[in-house]
Amino acid sequence: MTECLPGPVVGVDVGGTGTKAVLVDTFGAVLAHRRSATPLRAPDTAQRVLDLTCSLVDELAVHAAPVAVGLVVPGIVDESRGTAVFSANLGWSDVPFAALLGARLGLPVAFGHDVRAGALAEHRSGAARGAAEAVFLPVGTGVSAAHVHGGGVHSGGGYAGEVGQVLVEVRGQRVRLEAVASAAAISQRYREWTGNPVSGAAEVARLVEDGDPAATEVWDDAVDALGQALIWLTAVLAPEVVVVGGGLSQAGPLLFGPLARRLAADWTLASAPRVVPAALGDRAGSLGAALLAADLLENANSVINRTEER
Repeated sequence: MTECLPGPVVGVDVGGTGTKAVLVDTFGAVLAHRRSATPLRAPDTAQRVLDLTCSLVDELAVHAAPVAVGLVVPGIVDESRGTAVFSANLGWSDVPFAALLGARLGLPVAFGHDVRAGALAEHRSGAARGAAEAVFLPVGTGVSAAHVHGGGVHSGGGYAGEVGQVLVEVRGQRVRLEAVASAAAISQRYREWTGNPVSGAAEVARLVEDGDPAATEVWDDAVDALGQALIWLTAVLAPEVVVVGGGLSQAGPLLFGPLARRLAADWTLASAPRVVPAALGDRAGSLGAALLAADLLENANSVINRTEER
């Protein structure tokens, strides 16, 4: 990050399996970071996520006292109300995270969606920097997308970007993109096909490189499904660049080579977008959360300044 921020801020990114937090100083440099497992789905998951967030903020505050906190979560998020509307993976609905966390920390809290926050960070200081139109497509526990348009990230009332729920055709069957192309689905499908345990999609990718036929079929299905998604994202949004993030982006040429070839072969109407790995890695969401916190302070200061001028 290279932006000048209004003060030290903390960004917390709650993922489906892991939670990441960063402390960023006024010059946009990361002073410290922390990681922890996301609490498993349970009736009190939201409360335990709040507890974890407060604990991470306290740990980071040892290095510098934050003046604001940004928190981003997966699922359906209404940023305008500071509310997590729904998360299938974490099992909550209508949780007013911004108000609850603000009351506990005594600090301004910006609340948002993990993927849209990642898109914001990649657009301001990452792989999509300078692009007027871009798509951020993280592929991890799930699959989602965010559209950068005119310098901002489109939210659609909290429902934009749920591409993982769209149907694609794989082996003659229509299935949801997330059920075949997410990192979680890749490892699960390989286990189901072979009965062999794998630690995750990264291990499946290694098996592909070793010539494992089952791994190759599972991987090819995932890449084909993602290629279909890229075609219709390109047709609808016309991005200059598609930034692929999440754990699957670490696969390198094994992923990006086939995706680029698919776009070149199937998208002939206009120039295909560049498909590139995320520059900020798995910190994009937490850095984006920090930017949301900084933006919240800047907007509040602007309102105060305008009021004083009157």
